[in-house]
Amino acid sequence: MVRPSAAGRLVVVVLGVLAWLALAGPAAAHVGGGAAGSDFDGRVTSVQPAVAGVDVRVLQFGDELEVVNTTGTEVTVPGYSDEPYLRIGPDGVWRNAHSPATYINLDRYGRVTLPPEADPAAEPEWVQVSTEPQYLWHDHRTHWMSEGQLPPVVAADPTRSHTVSEWTVPMAHGTTAVTVRGELTWSPPPAPALTWTLHLALAAVVAATGLLARTPRPLVAALALGGAAALWHAAATPEPPVTVSSHAAAVVSALLPAVTAALVAVLGAAAARRGRGVVAGLCAVVLGWLLLVQGLPDVDVLWSANVVSNGPDVLARVAVGVLVAGGAGLVAAGLAAARRFRDPERTGSGRPAPEPQPVG
Repeated sequence: MVRPSAAGRLVVVVLGVLAWLALAGPAAAHVGGGAAGSDFDGRVTSVQPAVAGVDVRVLQFGDELEVVNTTGTEVTVPGYSDEPYLRIGPDGVWRNAHSPATYINLDRYGRVTLPPEADPAAEPEWVQVSTEPQYLWHDHRTHWMSEGQLPPVVAADPTRSHTVSEWTVPMAHGTTAVTVRGELTWSPPPAPALTWTLHLALAAVVAATGLLARTPRPLVAALALGGAAALWHAAATPEPPVTVSSHAAAVVSALLPAVTAALVAVLGAAAARRGRGVVAGLCAVVLGWLLLVQGLPDVDVLWSANVVSNGPDVLARVAVGVLVAGGAGLVAAGLAAARRFRDPERTGSGRPAPEPQPVG
């Protein structure tokens, strides 16, 4: 028989992991809280003249522009009417409260009502918005502005990739004019029929390891696959905006639930090899739930042409597919295994306990 103290400790561990995951789940979401995939993609093609200590990059597939200025001279950015908008320098970031861009750039699609004080011709009223020499904003020159509507060039032929726009954002480093150039592209997404077929098949195969298998041993492969996907997904965490956190902090935050997943997978695999179906099943349920918590925030990579990842796009898609489809399959497999199999301490063997026979 399983000793009560050991069973009690297992229940406490399982409940503790579930409670911790409920709190840690939001931290496991995609870094920065933005989309993990998109059919659009934006990039900076040149900064002329290049200024040492001034870094400009496009994030969120063209939706955001980030400027980091570690020099001792301010970088200024004009608004859409060439009015003063931003000052990014050694004492932080200052934003002109009279610039219409201050309000327009707060929304991804510029859906705002300008207040009366928004006047590009008015004398600037500088308000400090950060003490760090870095800023991230929705610059509407870098992305497609029509929500739910494809660019005309894409709508004319959505079967191939297109350059949607080539854009410029003017800036100045002190008295030196700087021009940032970039491009916005669109690519066709993966075929939905293939995507859904593959992931439904994966969920079914994983679920079968608990629903149909004669012993809990087939769960070992499913548990190992889930643990490996969690670790890869965390290791490939993309570099977040510097205004959100450092890359190292983002990776560490993502690794915490991933390492927990790997440990649960190891515990479950060891139990499955010993024929301890109840323990293996409980571990599979916990692991499946953890994989879903990690994968669902990034599920848009499964049907998007471009993904945010520090590794190959195909591996990012595979990892999220395993987290979501495999996670759902593991929950079903684990529940079934915990009910169908009994631990060898109860039956005296590694085989499932025989079904009770009717009397008489």
